[in-house]
Amino acid sequence: MRSMSIIVPAHNEAALIGDCLRVLLASDCMGPVEVLVIANGCTDQTGTIAQGFAPEARARGWSLRVIEVIEGGKLNALNVGDAAATGAIRVYLDADVMVGAELIRQLGEALGTDAPRYASGRPVIAPANSRFTRAYARFWQILPFVQGGVPGFGVFAMNAAGRSRWGAWPDIISDDTYARLNFAASERVGVDAPYTWPMVEGVANLVRVRRRQNMGVIEIASLFPVLLANDDKSRLSVLGLLRRALGDPMGFAAYVAVALTVKSPFLQSRDHWARGR
Repeated sequence: MRSMSIIVPAHNEAALIGDCLRVLLASDCMGPVEVLVIANGCTDQTGTIAQGFAPEARARGWSLRVIEVIEGGKLNALNVGDAAATGAIRVYLDADVMVGAELIRQLGEALGTDAPRYASGRPVIAPANSRFTRAYARFWQILPFVQGGVPGFGVFAMNAAGRSRWGAWPDIISDDTYARLNFAASERVGVDAPYTWPMVEGVANLVRVRRRQNMGVIEIASLFPVLLANDDKSRLSVLGLLRRALGDPMGFAAYVAVALTVKSPFLQSRDHWARGR
């Protein structure tokens, strides 16, 4: 397998970074791998906890380095990580994601080509505490974009030819959408290995996140309209929507409630958004 750098931006993730790194270091992948945890703007023990996994990484032939950055912000953290990375393959991993044992190896195999490629795994939503979030997640998981596409939320990767398509990460809301749309559908590879991705808890947090996602798509359409040619997101037909609604009326109701509430003008802006759990 080609050399790989796994970049983990982490802002105040002390409660989650340990589990993220623990399962990552248990991956079924023996190639040359470096893990770069970019602890950005942290006021907790994220960096210290992450550094504690360095001996475990060395024991299996990997390397793990923590880079502390005073300034917060995910896009800046991604740029810091890219500047420090040496791997031909880049994996961008959120600190709240738990990778399946085979995901890293399968990503490396999918990206082992000189042609530009983007890859991600099969998302599985972590069990939620909120009844509303559980209902919303059930319906969201059966949408065509999630089931049939390569959405890449939480974790995505690309080879050197793919990463060369742009320089520094722009200061935008949706890094995963930007990365995905830099590749045509034929260049995006979905591997079968799963990863666990948590949804935020409760109505208010779901609305904030959904609104932020919508703002991110609008922002990319405004700043990088040429990328929209690569968007293969299919829309549900009326019949398809009806079938799904009848199959899970509670999930449908939760999904519609969030979609409608997102249009409210009284929600927080991108500058005040924080992930809620």
